[in-house]
Amino acid sequence: MNRLPLDERVRILSALVEGNSIRATARMVGVSKDTVQKLLEDVGDACEAYHDENVRGLSVMLIQCDEIWTFCKAKESNIAPAKKRETIGDMWTWVAIDAQRKLVITWTLGKRSPRFARRFMEDLAGRVKTIVQISTDGFGMYKPQIQRYFAKRADYGMDVKTYGRDLESYETRYSPPKVLERRRISVLGAPDERYISTSHIERQNLTMRMSMRRFTRLTNGFSKKMMNLQRALALHYMHYNFCRVHSTLKTTPAIASRLTDRVWTLHDLANLPDLIRGEAAA
Repeated sequence: MNRLPLDERVRILSALVEGNSIRATARMVGVSKDTVQKLLEDVGDACEAYHDENVRGLSVMLIQCDEIWTFCKAKESNIAPAKKRETIGDMWTWVAIDAQRKLVITWTLGKRSPRFARRFMEDLAGRVKTIVQISTDGFGMYKPQIQRYFAKRADYGMDVKTYGRDLESYETRYSPPKVLERRRISVLGAPDERYISTSHIERQNLTMRMSMRRFTRLTNGFSKKMMNLQRALALHYMHYNFCRVHSTLKTTPAIASRLTDRVWTLHDLANLPDLIRGEAAA
């Protein structure tokens, strides 16, 4: 990988973060599919390591959490019961975002189960040092984990929406469902009802679906291995936090959160594996 010129690595990463598949990226840049895959492995692992080490000690007031669905290797319904395991089938990315600075605080890839809910909320609690208000949808697995890991450090509210859709109409089959009712429910502590919302995390989930071919609906670009999906997520969130200037912030979420003093470039991401290896050696 060190023999690949920096500019070529940047071109590959540019294609990947704009939502292209590995095969499409290989065709666009003029390299082999294996070259793209190896770069994703190298940079994805470095992004995950950097995020884990540096996105900590955050002063946050409003957190929104959600889960976004995709699948790995095959959809759950297409896997024989005897072959089902945690690394394939329906996969969920648990995500937490700072609603004010738009920083993705943490994310966990896994099943939509109590075990991964515990892992996600424990990691989130370890990255935040302030008393916070947390908002989620009506999914019931959040409450016990917030009670367990945030104790008295969080007020918690649910933003519960009731949707309606004419499933028989071809024209509306792939259109967003209509919200029939919305309720803001106080669950723990005394959350401010005005800020019980999941709008920012839902918008970030849309950004992810548009920025990663693996999350595009009705796609054949889905991940075949969970580890590759994990690396693609690490690259996406690193680029989102440190490189992508948010239109309302006029800067990156990482600068707004005082995690860095400059806008990172794709050259920085391309060189990140060498930085991580250098720090490890030191």
